[in-house]
Amino acid sequence: MQREKEERTYLESLRFTDLEKQKQEKETERLAQIQDKESEKPGVQEEKSIHAQQPSIRSADSDDSAHRSPESKSRKVSSGFDEEEEESSSHRAKKGTKVISRKPVEDAERGRHELRHRLHGVSVKEILTSDEGVESIRTYGSRRYKDKIKRNRDSIEQKQITRDVTIPEIISVQELANRMAVRGAEVIKKLMTMGVMVTVTQNIDADTAELLVVEFGHIPKRISESDVEQGIEGLEDQDSSMLPRPPVVTVMGHVDHGKTSLLDAIRKTDVVTGEAGGITQHIGAYQVTMPTGAKITFIDTPGHAAFTEMRARGANVTDLVILVVAADDGIMEQTIEAIHHARAAQVPMIVAINKIDKPNAHSERVRNMLLQHEVVVEELGGDVMSIEISAKTGKNIDKLEEAILLQAELLGLQANPNRTATGVVIEAKLERGRGAVATVLVQRGTLKVGDIFVAGMQSGRVRALVDDKGQQLEKAFPSQPVEVAGFIGAPVPGDDFIVMESESRAREISEFRAQRQKNLVSAAGGRVSFEQLLTQATDNKKELAIVVKSDVQGSLEAIISSLGKLSTDEVAVKILYAGVGGINESDVTLAKASHALVIGFNVRANPQARDVARQTGLEIRYYSIIYNVIDDVRALMGGLLSPTLRENFLGNAEIRQVFNITKVGKIAGCYVTEGVVKRGAKVRLLRDNVVIHEGSLKTLKRMKDETREVKSGYECGMAFENYQDIREGDIIECFEIEEIARALD
Repeated sequence: MQREKEERTYLESLRFTDLEKQKQEKETERLAQIQDKESEKPGVQEEKSIHAQQPSIRSADSDDSAHRSPESKSRKVSSGFDEEEEESSSHRAKKGTKVISRKPVEDAERGRHELRHRLHGVSVKEILTSDEGVESIRTYGSRRYKDKIKRNRDSIEQKQITRDVTIPEIISVQELANRMAVRGAEVIKKLMTMGVMVTVTQNIDADTAELLVVEFGHIPKRISESDVEQGIEGLEDQDSSMLPRPPVVTVMGHVDHGKTSLLDAIRKTDVVTGEAGGITQHIGAYQVTMPTGAKITFIDTPGHAAFTEMRARGANVTDLVILVVAADDGIMEQTIEAIHHARAAQVPMIVAINKIDKPNAHSERVRNMLLQHEVVVEELGGDVMSIEISAKTGKNIDKLEEAILLQAELLGLQANPNRTATGVVIEAKLERGRGAVATVLVQRGTLKVGDIFVAGMQSGRVRALVDDKGQQLEKAFPSQPVEVAGFIGAPVPGDDFIVMESESRAREISEFRAQRQKNLVSAAGGRVSFEQLLTQATDNKKELAIVVKSDVQGSLEAIISSLGKLSTDEVAVKILYAGVGGINESDVTLAKASHALVIGFNVRANPQARDVARQTGLEIRYYSIIYNVIDDVRALMGGLLSPTLRENFLGNAEIRQVFNITKVGKIAGCYVTEGVVKRGAKVRLLRDNVVIHEGSLKTLKRMKDETREVKSGYECGMAFENYQDIREGDIIECFEIEEIARALD
C-alpha cells in the first residue's frame, strides 16, 4: 500500500507538471483565436453570435450533466473558469468594447489554477490509461535520465583532471589532500583500505603518499628536502668573464719554526709579540701588496698538534702552500702533517728554510730529511722550490715573494668578479657590541655591504666589512679576506659563504641545515644496541665533566679535539657545553648542577657569573695557551683513576704456644723471626707453607702492655680478628697495602 501511495504521488506530480504546461499552451492559442475573430467582426455581430452560442452551450451542458459521473462533475467545476471567461467576453461585446488578451504571466497563473481544479479527484489509473499522460511521463522520465547521465559525465570528466603532485620525504595527510584537490576524508578512506590508520593531521612517508597519488590518478613527483639547496651557488662562470686574481698562500709548519715571524717580515708588522707564549692560537688571513703592485693573500695556521683541523682547513682553501722549516731544528711532527695536508689538497708547495742566520743552521740536512717524505727540492733534481730565508733579518724575503708570484702565474688563477659572491669561512668569534663576526675569504664575485648571505647553519645580512688592517670597506673582491659582521650566530669555520637573492631563501636554507644537523645528532644518540646497554650497566668508567668557552671557533675545536683524545677505558672527558664567547651565569649554573669544571680560553666571566661561582664554590680556570689546558685536564683525569695497590712485606713470626683465655679466645705466643710486626697490619696464617687465612690483627701485646710494633728477636702475643684456628708451629706473615696514585699516560 505504501509503495502504491508513493507511486501515485509521484505520477500525480509528473501529470500536474506536464498538463500544466499543455494547458497553458492551449489557453494561449484559444485566446489568440478569440482576439483575431473580434478584430475581424463588428461588436454587434460578435454579441449576436455569442448570445446564439450560449444557449446551445448551456443546453448541452445541462443534458450531459445528468449522465455524468461524480468525477465528471468535478471536472465541470474546474471548467467554470472558461465559462466565466466567455461570459465576460460576451458582456464586453454587447457594449462594443474590444477584447484585450491578458499578459503571459496572468495566463500562466490562471492555467495552473485551472489545472489544479481539473486534477482534483483524478486517479493514478486514469492518468496511466490516458495516452496523453503516458506520453508526458515518458518524456519527463527520459529528460531526467539524460540530465543524470550528463551530471555523471561532468563529474567523471572533473575527476579525470591529472595534476603533478610533489611529494617530500614526509607529508601530512591534509597537505597531500590539498595538493591533489580532494577532500581529506577521501584520502583517509583510501588509506584505511590500504591498512593505514591515520588522521588528517598525522604524517605519512613518501612511499605511502606516492601510492595514494597514483590511486587518485595523479602524477607523483618525489622530491628531497635537500633540494632546497640546489642551485644556490649559481651558474658556472664563462671564460670570457674571468679576470686574474691574487694567489691565496697558506703558511704551514711546526710550532716555533717562524711562520708568524715570516708574515711579520712580509707585512712589516709585529703580530708574534701579541701572541700568548709566542705561539699562534688562531688562524689569520692577511693581504699584502708588493712594491710592484701585485697582491698576495696569506693564511697563517697554528703549528702545534692541537690545530690539525685548522691546518686542513687552510690547505683546502689555498692555491699554494709555503712549508716553513727551521734550519736548526729540521723536520718535526707537524711538518710531516703539513706535507700530508698539502698533498691531499693537491696544491703546489714551496719550502722556506728559515733561521739560516743561526750558527747551527744546516740547510742541506733539511733538504735531505725532506727526501724521506717524498719531497724532492730543485737542488736535488726535483720540482719543489726551496728558498733559504731569515724572518728575523729579512734575508731573501724578496726572493720568496718572487717565487710565489711566479708560481701563481704558472697556475693561471682567475675568477669572475661580476657576480654574486661566494667564499669560505676561515674563522668565527663573538665580540661584545658586534655579535657574531667571521673572517671570510671571498673566492668568486664581489661581496658588498647589505648582501644577504647564508653560511652553514647561519644566515644574515652584511652590516660591515673590515680588512686585516681594520679599515671599513664597501666591497670585497676575489681572494680578499675580510671580517664580516651581521651573522645571526657564529658559523663553523670551513662553511661555505654564499650570497642569496632573498632573505626568506637564506633563512629557509639555514633552518633546513640546522634541522638536518639536529636529526643527525638525535639519531646518533638514540641508536643503542643491547650490547651497549649491557656495557653501560657493567661499566664503572668515571667522567670528568667540563664546560669550555673560547674566543674563536677554531680554538674551541682544537680544545675539544685534544681533550677527547685524553679519554681512556677508565676515565673520560665529558664536554657538557662548548661555545664561543664569554662565560655567563647559565654556564656556571650548568657546571654547578653537573659538578663540572669551567674552562675559559682567552675569555673571562662576567660579574654575575663570578658572583654565582663565588657563592657556590665553583672553580673557573682561565687559560691563554692550549698546552696548559691539556696538561691540567690530564692531571685532573689522573686523579680520577683508581690507585695502584702495592703490597709491602713487614716481617714473619712463629707461633710457639697457644693460650686459650676465657671470654677472649685463643692467643698465639709468637717469636718474631724476621722484620717487624705492626698492630693494624694485614696478616696471613701459613701452615706447611700454605695460606689458610688472611685477615688483620686484633691485638698485639708485649708482656702485658699493648704495643704498636714488635721487632725481630722479641716475643709477643697476637690474636686474629674473627679467627681462632691457630696451632703451634704456624707462621704469621705480616704485610701492609700501599696505594700509589696513577697518572694519565
